[in-house]
Amino acid sequence: MKHRNVIVSFAATLVLAACATVPPESRQLAANYNAMQPTSGLSKEMTMERAERIRDGLVAELAASHGRVVGYKAGLTNPAVQKRFGVSSPVRGVLLEKMLIEDGAEVPAKFGAIPFFEADIVVVVKDEGINQAKTPADVIKHVSAIRPFIELPDLVTAKEQPLTGAIITSFNVGARLGVLGRPIAAAPEMADALGRMTVVMRDGDGKELGKAPGAAILGHPLNAVLWLAQDLAKSGGKLRAGDVLSLGSFTAPNFAKPGTAVTVTYEGLPGNPSVSVRFK
Repeated sequence: MKHRNVIVSFAATLVLAACATVPPESRQLAANYNAMQPTSGLSKEMTMERAERIRDGLVAELAASHGRVVGYKAGLTNPAVQKRFGVSSPVRGVLLEKMLIEDGAEVPAKFGAIPFFEADIVVVVKDEGINQAKTPADVIKHVSAIRPFIELPDLVTAKEQPLTGAIITSFNVGARLGVLGRPIAAAPEMADALGRMTVVMRDGDGKELGKAPGAAILGHPLNAVLWLAQDLAKSGGKLRAGDVLSLGSFTAPNFAKPGTAVTVTYEGLPGNPSVSVRFK
């Protein structure tokens, strides 16, 4: 009996230690995320180190309901947007399995606390050689597929909450949902096509909602992959085969309305591929 009590006590200690490692902000963000309620009270003096701890705690809290980590997202990939939020580089979020849905999905217009949608693009990592890549031409050799992507992020913060790059990092760069188009096989010539393409977002009536060149993301979309690999390396991590990488927004945020359909087309990629979502 004494031996059993020791085991129970040790197990309880482990649980308490695990709970203690999750910042309280992470628990609050997770609770508000699940309730689709805006968060306030995050410190505008938050350091990036603290923000990353809160993000990692939030991801751990959400994993039970949203599944395993399947990849990463780069946010603030436009220099003007970086300046607005007081950073000089992008910020990293984590993608969980149930955040990703397939082309043509129907999604509630109120899918988050402060939901919106953006034209994005995804690449799927083929092998770990991608961590040594130095240029977009290097990156494409270690990519298995490119996928059209409409990101459905969640700003998750109340109007009175100040926003900085660190605070955006703390709430996992708004990762909530994303709609994946059909995979396009990667090939060496795709690196040039990605840099030269034009990304166009339209509503169900064909009205243009946004348009941008491929170069709108860090001068070339695959530069976001280079940045993600470098940022992960700083914390001892690395990209792995199968990782899904969301490279950033080509368009300004648009807010969902019930009954709206949205299509994003990648003009200049083989076959001018597209991806669509409908809001109910």
